[in-house]
Amino acid sequence: MQMNAMQSGETGNNRTTAVPQEWLEVGKIVGVRGLRGEVRVLPSTDFPERFEVPGPRWLQTERSSAPHSFELERGQLLPGKNIYIVKFAGVDDREGAEALRGARVLVPASDRPELAADEYHVADLIGLDVVLQATGESIGVVVDLYEAGNDLLEIELRAPSDSSDTAAKRSPPTVLVPFVKAIVPVVDIAAGRLELDPPTGLLAIDRR
Repeated sequence: MQMNAMQSGETGNNRTTAVPQEWLEVGKIVGVRGLRGEVRVLPSTDFPERFEVPGPRWLQTERSSAPHSFELERGQLLPGKNIYIVKFAGVDDREGAEALRGARVLVPASDRPELAADEYHVADLIGLDVVLQATGESIGVVVDLYEAGNDLLEIELRAPSDSSDTAAKRSPPTVLVPFVKAIVPVVDIAAGRLELDPPTGLLAIDRR
């Protein structure tokens, strides 16, 4: 059975200005459209209501660590593209829209939508300890997630305790693991870990 990782916010991109922990980044303004203040937003969320339902949103620019409140008037997804066209109240011309280019669109962290069983926020998966279910051995940590036919967890493997000094100095190896129940039978966000039951060969890389 496939499990779903929901993009509720930023997943670890490098930033000039950090997003405070009490906020979730749901998108970034990447351009403008027309002369009436509309902006183009690249989403980092799987929840379209973030851009289609009117109400308060917060914008954080590269020059400011403090988010500022804006009222979302309307928004719609461009057909065939992963871009929303959004209009904020008080931004009524191209000059005003250009001033928002590069800003991050934020919502309070407390405003996370409820998820169904076997759905997880990506931000909650990043950093989980990865444990082999059969032995209890901790083998690595989740560092990223890639969307595909089945979502793929990127796991950074720990070097074996008997590895050479040369191996220890190399960048830690990573593997991609399908995020499905048969391979990841246990995800315990509260405990900060997930359990892995990998088929033979899935983790077979040279870690000497």
